[in-house]
Amino acid sequence: MRAAVIVFPGSNCDRDLAVAFEQAGFQVDMVWHKDAALPEGVDIVGVPGGFSYGDYLRCGAIAAQSPICKAVVDHTKRGGYAVGVCNGFQILTETGILPGALLRNAGLKYICRTIGLKVETSDSAFTEGYNAGDVIGIPIAHHDGNYFADDATLAKLQDQDRVAFTYTENPNGSVGDIAGILSENRRVLGMMPHPERAADDGHGGTDGTALFRALSGILTPA
Repeated sequence: MRAAVIVFPGSNCDRDLAVAFEQAGFQVDMVWHKDAALPEGVDIVGVPGGFSYGDYLRCGAIAAQSPICKAVVDHTKRGGYAVGVCNGFQILTETGILPGALLRNAGLKYICRTIGLKVETSDSAFTEGYNAGDVIGIPIAHHDGNYFADDATLAKLQDQDRVAFTYTENPNGSVGDIAGILSENRRVLGMMPHPERAADDGHGGTDGTALFRALSGILTPA
C-alpha cells in the first residue's frame, strides 16, 4: 500500500498525516506542491491540514492552483482514493473534487479543541471501521471550517448517504452540522476534524485510528 502526502508552503499537519498512514502499514511519499506528477503506484493521496500559502486570498484557493493538484484531480477522476483534512478539505472543494465551500466560522474565532463527531455512515473505505451512529472524539483546529452547500447540493449529499461525519455540537455554523463528506464514488473524503491527531495514545485519544486501519484493509492487495 502506498500513500502520497502533499506538502504546501504553510502545511503543518503533513508529518502527522504521514505517521498515521505509516502506523496503518502504508509506505508514504512526501510530495512537494510544485511537482507535476504523483509517484507511481500511489493508492491514496493525503492532503493535509495547515495554512497553505498563509490562507491568503481564500483558504485553499492558491494551493488548488499548484501543479500537483492537477495530478490529484486526475487521480480522483481515475477512481483513486484521497482524503483531505482541514485545509486539505478546503483545497478539495477549491479544486472541485468535492462540492461546497468552507467559510469563516460563524463565531469569527479560531477554534482548537477535541469535539464529538457522529459517524453518519459506515459505507465507505474511510468509515467502515466504525458503526453508523458511533460518537467519537476528534480534534478540530480551524478558523474557516463552516461548511456551506446550497439546498440542492445538501439534499444530494444526504440522499446519497455521502455525509460521513456530523458534529454533535456544531462549533462553526456548518450547514446540516456537517463535519465531513464523501465524493459521489465514495473514494474521496473531506473532513475538517483531524483524525491524524487522534491516532496515537500520546495524543490523548485514538478514535481516529480506525479510519486509517479501515483504509489499509480496503487497499491491501489481494
